[in-house]
Amino acid sequence: MREIQFDEIVEAVKNLVIYSSTNLPKDAYDALKDAYKNEKSPVSKEVLAQLIKNADIAKDEQRPLCQDTGLAVFFIKVGEDVKVVGGTLRDAINKGTELGYKEGYLRASTCTPFSRENLKDTVGYNLPAIIHFDLVEGDRIDIEYAAKGGGSENVSRAKVFPPAAGKEGIIEYVKEVISDAGPNPCPPLTVGIGIGGTFEKAAISSKHALFRDIGSTNEDAEMAQLEQTIKDELNKLGIGAMGMGGTQTVLAVHIEANPCHIASLPVSVNVQCHSSRHAHITI
Repeated sequence: MREIQFDEIVEAVKNLVIYSSTNLPKDAYDALKDAYKNEKSPVSKEVLAQLIKNADIAKDEQRPLCQDTGLAVFFIKVGEDVKVVGGTLRDAINKGTELGYKEGYLRASTCTPFSRENLKDTVGYNLPAIIHFDLVEGDRIDIEYAAKGGGSENVSRAKVFPPAAGKEGIIEYVKEVISDAGPNPCPPLTVGIGIGGTFEKAAISSKHALFRDIGSTNEDAEMAQLEQTIKDELNKLGIGAMGMGGTQTVLAVHIEANPCHIASLPVSVNVQCHSSRHAHITI
């Protein structure tokens, strides 16, 4: 049984949060540059140039990429042969998140649903983190992190279709979601789609799909083809960078598909803005 100290996890998570707030990951940065090269609209091309410049300034000056520093979302694979010493893994993730947001001078964005009272002085600074655990073989802890902003999350949706809707129904639904969203989620976007499972499984899968590297190919050939088809259809909508009109509305479409009940076809669409802040570490 491998032992990992509580404080080691806290420190790793803290650094992950701070780094991700100021450094756009290479896959997202390269995707913005590709979008700039391929954009046909002079206005959207200029907007993309500004987004790239913003990423450069954030990195050079160590300032947040966006004023919305998001809610902390984690997908964590825990090896069966790992023991956290000195506290629980959940507490370590939350403590590391709080320290990252505090020491990085990042905005505390969690509040109660109706009074909108900020929880920084009661529950904790930008807590609780949204954590999804999975138990796997091995003696390591694999941590995927993303800062999820409100603008993109607000336009995300989920729906359970009858099976007869098929691929065409899914394509039209995703087009509807992105069309209705317009400029609000700050395109160009990464679009995560969860297909199958149950209502909640589809939603979680669509969120996890956003963590995949932009430009990577789905391991399932059928899903890879569907991703490309949906991406092409979304870029025909003409929304463009920050809604200014253009050919580069979407940087990538990522699908996670799951087996589902014979009587249902759950579909979830989770949207990520151009500032796709995600990172991955293994301890």
